[in-house]
Amino acid sequence: MNEVIIQNLRRHIEPSREEIEIFLSLVVLKTIKRKEFLLKEGDVARHQFFVVSGCLRTYTIDSGGKEHILMFAPEDWWCSGDLFSFLAGQPGVNNLVALEATTLLQISKDNLDTLYQRAPKFERFFRILFQNAFVFHQNRINTNLSQPAEGRYDLFTKTYPNLESRIPQKYVASYIGVTPEFFSQMKANMFRKKS
Repeated sequence: MNEVIIQNLRRHIEPSREEIEIFLSLVVLKTIKRKEFLLKEGDVARHQFFVVSGCLRTYTIDSGGKEHILMFAPEDWWCSGDLFSFLAGQPGVNNLVALEATTLLQISKDNLDTLYQRAPKFERFFRILFQNAFVFHQNRINTNLSQPAEGRYDLFTKTYPNLESRIPQKYVASYIGVTPEFFSQMKANMFRKKS
């Protein structure tokens, strides 16, 4: 497990052994069951989560009660569930739930501040992480506004290459903004075009 997180960290920084030990002393290993919530609408997001195994789903519910999936966090992804809530310390509007049994590392906002003081390289790591999250969400918004369902599905498969076979199709449909029925018909049409 340590190797997985260390490889992830080394994508953006080169922490020393001592800095890695400081980081590991401030994170908590947690295992959650399928359908267990890490964050609910109205809660303040107080942790960043790194998915070691399993998958998380971030979603919001509109005024009509319809669920809209904002992102998935499979293995080797970081997620807070609601970055605005985490950074601003205000109640969030998103829900974060496990799609399958999930093992994760969590670091609290307080421990993150401690990490920045004791191992300043991590401030760069999380800055890059938050910048990447901003770019991801902006790209997602632009795609949702400018692409047809097929284009949104194409982005889903590129972003999450091995996820579709692990999750219910209704979640893929929600992510790309269509009904499950439309999604099924769209995939059948795409398959026919390829044949």
